[in-house]
Amino acid sequence: MIQKLIEIKELKGKTKLISGLHIGAGNDEIHIGGIDNPVIKNPLNDEPYIPGSSLKGKIRTLLEWYLGTFGINNKGEGTPHFVKEGDGDEITLIFGNGSAEQNYHGGPTRVSFNDCPLSKESLKKMIEKNALTEEKIEVSINRLSGTASKSGPRNIERVPAGAEFDFSLSYLVFNDIDKQNFKYLILGLKLLELTALGGSGSRGYGKIKFEFENNVSIENFTTKLESDDNGSNVYILKDLKDIEQEIKK
Repeated sequence: MIQKLIEIKELKGKTKLISGLHIGAGNDEIHIGGIDNPVIKNPLNDEPYIPGSSLKGKIRTLLEWYLGTFGINNKGEGTPHFVKEGDGDEITLIFGNGSAEQNYHGGPTRVSFNDCPLSKESLKKMIEKNALTEEKIEVSINRLSGTASKSGPRNIERVPAGAEFDFSLSYLVFNDIDKQNFKYLILGLKLLELTALGGSGSRGYGKIKFEFENNVSIENFTTKLESDDNGSNVYILKDLKDIEQEIKK
């Protein structure tokens, strides 16, 4: 049963790229000599960004794997976890339960991920070097000959390692269950750090790290870094086992 909204938690900080990031924009046209797989960009300024939907979808998936709650359809495909009735569970309360379940009483989705633009500092450096994105050429190897396959090279666009994006999310708290479930959201962020965001994660793409501003609500899950040039405190997520122990309390 939904109660009165008692708090809105906010997390703000940076998403740092440890390796090149590819979140595809979709490209139905083929241009000779052009990029085969472009990254998503803001159409008004042509700058790459990280969609909030990409963060939410990947973190939800990782937590479903961790909790063993993902669904399987009649084709044997993995599907998002939903509940048909009741007050919901960790996944549906945090990320939502869809609109088709009329007997679900868990209330609104608790977390909202904002799109992440390039930070001002990172954007300035990248423009100076004319390096908002990079082009990575990949080839498939013929397993018999050990040479490049006849399909030819593919041109993959990536945001280069070292880029920083402004990260922020908000989280609605209605009751003590929501306070407890916030720990699972932090766990999801750590799981994302340990895996990858975007495409081709198994080939080294999409390794990221979160750094947060001084925020009391995540003190139990963070380790303090040295102050930056502006004198503000910055925090990084603790090891996975530390976050898991905090959830079990």
